[in-house]
Amino acid sequence: MRSKAPVVFSLLALFALALGTNVSGITGAATTYKIGFVYPTLNNPFFVDAQAGSDQAGKDFGATVTHVSGDNDVKKQVQLVENFIAKKVDAIILQAVDTQGVISVIKEANDARIAVFTPGESPAGGKVVTSVVFNEVKTGSAMADYLVKVAKIKPNSKVVMLLGIQGTETARNRQDGFKKTLMAECPGCQIVAEQPADFDRAKGLTVMEAILQAQPKIDVVWAANDEMALGALRAITEANRQKEIVLVGTDGIGDARTAIAAGHLAATYALPPFLQGYMVTETAIKYLQGVKVCGKIEERGLIITPSNVKDAERLLKAVDARSRYWESCYSK
Repeated sequence: MRSKAPVVFSLLALFALALGTNVSGITGAATTYKIGFVYPTLNNPFFVDAQAGSDQAGKDFGATVTHVSGDNDVKKQVQLVENFIAKKVDAIILQAVDTQGVISVIKEANDARIAVFTPGESPAGGKVVTSVVFNEVKTGSAMADYLVKVAKIKPNSKVVMLLGIQGTETARNRQDGFKKTLMAECPGCQIVAEQPADFDRAKGLTVMEAILQAQPKIDVVWAANDEMALGALRAITEANRQKEIVLVGTDGIGDARTAIAAGHLAATYALPPFLQGYMVTETAIKYLQGVKVCGKIEERGLIITPSNVKDAERLLKAVDARSRYWESCYSK
């Protein structure tokens, strides 16, 4: 008796076409994997966008993702990972607050044979299947290069640096990249203040208020993330000094793009969080499906200015076939 499988497959294909999807997408969704995603915090718009990207990848490729916040506390992150291990999820995605502090819990996941993936910072130990990372030295360097070559700041500019959470790899690399490139390309520039504001908008406001009082002359403010830049923007505006200061941020969050469109922020170096969440989740699902994946995906950034801000939303969330530069990470 002849098999009826081809007929069944044909009907499935026709059904898929009617829905505007593809057979592989339906097949992938047949197995719904359980993935736990641990963030540094979910009070930052960057990670909220990453969560949206992760959920979209789960929908596209067949996974349920549970998102939890570590509240910028590595001990809490460890507990959250242990909870996911106890629940026997299929994979864990962890963006560490402290790359040293999560080593032991990653090894616990390894022992439990649960695959671990990381966006953002790469942990200092334990086995990670794939790290989806930005080159954060380039992140800082790119904005210094922009200020000198595109914004054409004065060769004797007085510069303020608002720094992230000290001790974290992201903060260290961003500030080192910015400072090294600025000093190389603008040797006459003077850094008049370097103050941590912990990637936080409220702290960005209070730190910038103090710097404005201490520094009668400021030409440039670089913030290691947009939350601090937006806090600084409020302080600068309230001090009525916005006309004298070129303010730039990092991350490309929605509020920063709105500020650029309004002419209040000069630029931001966008690190597409939606794509970060999408990529790391898709990669985890591909791995669980038996696809061979690479150990590292380096993400691409984008400088957003008034000239391209209207198109930024599309560019920062593009997952169409033409935009999928990370596709080379996967092989059968």
